[in-house]
Amino acid sequence: MTTLTVTIEDKKTEKAVKAILDALSLNYRVHKKAAEAASADRPLNKAEKAMYNRLKRSFEQIKLHQEGKIELPDIDELLIQLEDEL
Repeated sequence: MTTLTVTIEDKKTEKAVKAILDALSLNYRVHKKAAEAASADRPLNKAEKAMYNRLKRSFEQIKLHQEGKIELPDIDELLIQLEDEL
C-alpha cells in the first residue's frame, strides 16, 4: 500500500482530483479545516457534473483496457477521427 499526501489549494483542482480517484475506485481521505469543509460540500454545478462524468467514463475505459476487457484506439486512429470531425 502506498500513501500519497497532496496539498491542493484550488477548489476546482480538488474536485477534479477527487473525481479521478473516484473513477479509479481508489480510497482517499480529505483533511480540512472545519470552515473549509462546509463550503466544499456544495453540490456540483452543471459544468462540474459534465466534467466529472467525462472523467469517470474515461477512467472506466482505461481500467477496462488495463484488464484486457476492451481495446482502445491507438493515437493514429484518434488523430484520423479528429481530422474527420474538423
